[in-house]
Amino acid sequence: MSRRRLATLVALVLLVAGCAPSRSGSLGPAPTAAAPTGPAPTSVGPSATSAPPPTAAPAPTTPRTGTTGVSRSATVTLELWYVRDGRLVPTRRTRPATVATSRLALAELAAGPTRREADAGLVTLLPDGAEVSRIVAGVASVRLAAVADPFTARLREAQVVYTLTQFPTVRGVDFGTAAPTGRVDHADLLPPVVVTGPVIGDRVTSPVTVTGSADVFEATVNVRVLDAAGRQLATAFTTATCGTGCRGAYRVTVRYRLPTEQAGTIEVYEVSADDGSRTNVVAVPVTLAATR
Repeated sequence: MSRRRLATLVALVLLVAGCAPSRSGSLGPAPTAAAPTGPAPTSVGPSATSAPPPTAAPAPTTPRTGTTGVSRSATVTLELWYVRDGRLVPTRRTRPATVATSRLALAELAAGPTRREADAGLVTLLPDGAEVSRIVAGVASVRLAAVADPFTARLREAQVVYTLTQFPTVRGVDFGTAAPTGRVDHADLLPPVVVTGPVIGDRVTSPVTVTGSADVFEATVNVRVLDAAGRQLATAFTTATCGTGCRGAYRVTVRYRLPTEQAGTIEVYEVSADDGSRTNVVAVPVTLAATR
């Protein structure tokens, strides 16, 4: 075979081999994973479980009106200031409780003393219908009908002032004719010895505590307990916080012995510096409980 023919045969063989598929070549690009059809997952932290829904805050409760958590007393004790021998004298009343205590106090004051208080000489100068129209900044407004006698008018106003200023909301009273007045403006209408407890008609037990105020010689206040026949059962004395030209408070306890309960009297008085007699005597009729 000639060289030219041999070269042609080799070239033909190589051409046929290049057209056959190769077994070790590339298989094309690798197929990609199918994309998820749902939304992409959201990270929830370390745990794969979802947290429970938040709990709603409780709705605020509406407070009950009229409920304070503190029991209120069914009664109220009032201090009423009446008149005896042209001077002021205190006593007490216990009545059903009310929010209008100032109105109740003036109504009781105008109603006058009890039979036992009247027998002891107490009277009232306050007319019916006197009322507190308002209380502003510690001043109560009260209108009273005019009276001809200036001393009677002033004594009547003093009854109102001393009765109303027992309440913490009242410091003075406006009667519409001058500046508001307080207790200090009527202090000269008090007797030398005032007894605030016990009051007329009280039932007392031994030992009995006697309280009040006094402007007496050397501030010395004397007390004695008398039985129904007027016999002296016990006596005691004390000194007020001020005296001889100034008024002071006093408090003294007296112990007595009595086999049977009966009417009696608590006497509070000053001993005269001149002759040692009892003077400025205040007699308080009471019921004396028996002692054991």
